[in-house]
Amino acid sequence: MLKRFVAGALASCILLPATAAEIGVAAFNLAWAGTEADFSKHIEVCTAPTVKWCDSRPKKIKGEEPTKDELARAAKCQAAFAEVAGGAEQAQQVAPCNAYKLTAKKWAAGPNTMYQQKLQGLRGTFDALVTEHQIAVFAIQEVKSEETIRAALGAHAASFEVCVAPHNAFQTVGFAWRRSLGKGACTAQPSLSVTEDPTTPTSIRKVRPGLELVLSIDGKLVTFLNVHLKSGCASLNKDSYSDGNLLTSDEAACKVLNRQVVPLENWIEDVAKRSPLFVVLGDFNRKLDEEEKANVSKNQVRADGTFADKPNKTDANGSVTSKYLWQEISDGDPSLVQVPLSKSMGCKGFEGLDHILLSQDLGALQKAPTSSKVPVKTMPNQVVETSDHCPRVTKISL
Repeated sequence: MLKRFVAGALASCILLPATAAEIGVAAFNLAWAGTEADFSKHIEVCTAPTVKWCDSRPKKIKGEEPTKDELARAAKCQAAFAEVAGGAEQAQQVAPCNAYKLTAKKWAAGPNTMYQQKLQGLRGTFDALVTEHQIAVFAIQEVKSEETIRAALGAHAASFEVCVAPHNAFQTVGFAWRRSLGKGACTAQPSLSVTEDPTTPTSIRKVRPGLELVLSIDGKLVTFLNVHLKSGCASLNKDSYSDGNLLTSDEAACKVLNRQVVPLENWIEDVAKRSPLFVVLGDFNRKLDEEEKANVSKNQVRADGTFADKPNKTDANGSVTSKYLWQEISDGDPSLVQVPLSKSMGCKGFEGLDHILLSQDLGALQKAPTSSKVPVKTMPNQVVETSDHCPRVTKISL
């Protein structure tokens, strides 16, 4: 667990002027962002003769499980990748060969500055968020380290405090917030980092942890919860990616996301008791707006018919009977407010996965909460994309 807590920080931190009762907040997935040294290690491993840019994830047809041959191919790739990286644990700290959508041909033909282009795009995006949208608090996903966040902040790095949650894999979550908001307190939430395969005790593959940031703003205690939940179980309704899934689906990704329900709900309920003004934001990898619009009755949220505001029963692996994520985390104890998306401003990238949720008390302070997506900065013929997500931004009144 990470704890960055300067003694008396919440009592003595530098506050905004009394008239500045509104702050800009953003959730931004940086898409496998690391340092240039991290990228060099990625290239070293993926260009090795035994790896040759192989994809370590089993491919499958939508709605079907991978074939035995495909599982064998992926396992062979994983073994070769780990051997070149220096072992299974070290391999977890290297971006997989498909992370940046590169191939042997693209790498051979691409400019040596391709990763610098990504970092330049991130710096340009952060610059616009700070200067044009006045963002003061960033909840960041898919980032490797504090060093990476500072590099992405560019010229604004000196004006921001930074923290990240420790994790045994490349991707983790982090915060960056204006120094004028005070030192604050960051605490990792490893309970969200559930093992991907609970049936194998020796498995080291885990999903991302959560991260909490507590700030005192205008004399009010405000808590931010940064999440990046399991991917692959995004849609309740049928779309181009899936046939639509409940959290009780047999889909492997849904089973993992299902086991994140209880730690996420426990975290939210704990924060609500000690910090009624709180924000939950990040990449939920679930279209919460679809679930909210489904207007599910209370006795239909769980497969066993129990109400979502009652304690959740788990099996030996931590699975629950919850079919919906939104109805579980906003069950009235406490209730949450989804900040609606008003405009995308020409944004390209994933839709419906990144959300900003307010506690009921914080939501009550807003006249008409709304959010927008800000396009990432790119350059012509950019090989490694800046990000496959757009920052989602809002203004919060206190």
